[in-house]
Amino acid sequence: MSPLSRRRRLFLKAGAMAAAAGLLAGRTTPASASASTVTWKNWSDSAQCTARALVAPADEAAIAALLRASGGAVRCVGAGHSFTPLVPTGGTILSLDRLAGLQSHDKAAMSATLHGGTRLSQVSRQLDGAGLALRNLPDIDMQSLAGAISTATHGTGAALPALHADVIAMRIVSPQGDVIDWQQERHADQMAAARVSLGSLGIITRATMRVVAAHNLRRKVWLKPVEEMLQLAPELARTHRHFEFYYLPFTGYAAAITHDAYAGSDIQMPASQDEDMLRDLRQLRDWLGKFPQLRRWSAARLIDADLTEHATNRSFRLLSNVRPTRFNETECHVPREAGIACVRDVIRTLERRNEVFFPLEFRFVKADDAWLSPFYQRDSCSIAVHAAHGEAYDYLTSEIGPVFRKHGGRPHWGKLHNFSSAELAALYPRWKDFQALRQQMDPHGRMLNPHLRALFGVPA
Repeated sequence: MSPLSRRRRLFLKAGAMAAAAGLLAGRTTPASASASTVTWKNWSDSAQCTARALVAPADEAAIAALLRASGGAVRCVGAGHSFTPLVPTGGTILSLDRLAGLQSHDKAAMSATLHGGTRLSQVSRQLDGAGLALRNLPDIDMQSLAGAISTATHGTGAALPALHADVIAMRIVSPQGDVIDWQQERHADQMAAARVSLGSLGIITRATMRVVAAHNLRRKVWLKPVEEMLQLAPELARTHRHFEFYYLPFTGYAAAITHDAYAGSDIQMPASQDEDMLRDLRQLRDWLGKFPQLRRWSAARLIDADLTEHATNRSFRLLSNVRPTRFNETECHVPREAGIACVRDVIRTLERRNEVFFPLEFRFVKADDAWLSPFYQRDSCSIAVHAAHGEAYDYLTSEIGPVFRKHGGRPHWGKLHNFSSAELAALYPRWKDFQALRQQMDPHGRMLNPHLRALFGVPA
């Protein structure tokens, strides 16, 4: 194979695999401790703090004792994958890493109870061992279960809701140190608030989830000119269990990904080319970033639009994975009927900046009824825009944010945004109900930090 032909193949494979894999990867920066404080950073370095302590209690009793004994602020940390400053506090950071694993499962009821600190990768592996699976998964699987449901983390699928919609019971240790059990049948309002609570009601130590039988999926990845993809997207979402696409900036192409039920048992899993794709896109930017027309012309000749990739495997092995390349990200969820118009505006806005090279992700999510869910009572399209780690990313909120607002977007709680408390109150019909319950649960604001106080409009 000549260097040129190899290059053509890498570029295509990369585009497809980027879409398949998603763009996040898990990393929590190590905490460094001084004599009396701990320094903490999130995965992308967009949030950091100096906390009084970082603790990892062994069980619920230890969490309850800690909350009863101390009077300061407490924020829970999972994998540190939120780009927004949900964790930073001058008080105590509490890790649930020691409260992890599958506690029990009920095949007759098709439910499973898991500890809050369980990483999604472990959730999937342990459920699979029991012949079960989550109904859907996000792009990456490094997040803790409690963190994922608390921030409305989601996958893609026009008929599939986000993870929190499958939570039917929950155990929370309150800010006062009381252990509280809520079930959907008996505590409908509390569950509607707690499913997406940003860690503001207490510490989620376990969750009972609806599950499905373990199953295989078949993945197909292929490229289309972006205008064709925008035309096809609604129908592809309607006819496939999972559909999403990635737009490759300054190439004119988008990579479609579908996952559908697969009855076979054979495993077909091509090696990931994600990093090759990102290097290709970055290199094209570095070479021709000042000449966008030449960049598009070159990309059109490097990309082989006829190549298609197929894979078959367990659902969790196809839907989620881990990637090493770090970045910063914004994401908003717009009404489904506004999705295509919004992403067209986002692409137009994004390509005013010649330094952009990270793919843009477009997904579908079904409505649910959690009060702070971005999908509250509306089917949505999710649009995620990324900037490479170490490069400027303020435009994600200053330039892309207004586009999202124009189309009625609700921000992803864990991704960069600058929505005000007043804007959020107008976007969420049950906002006041959530704030009333939060005030009742945590009258002294122990579970808040400066970011949450600003979001909720709570004075310091």
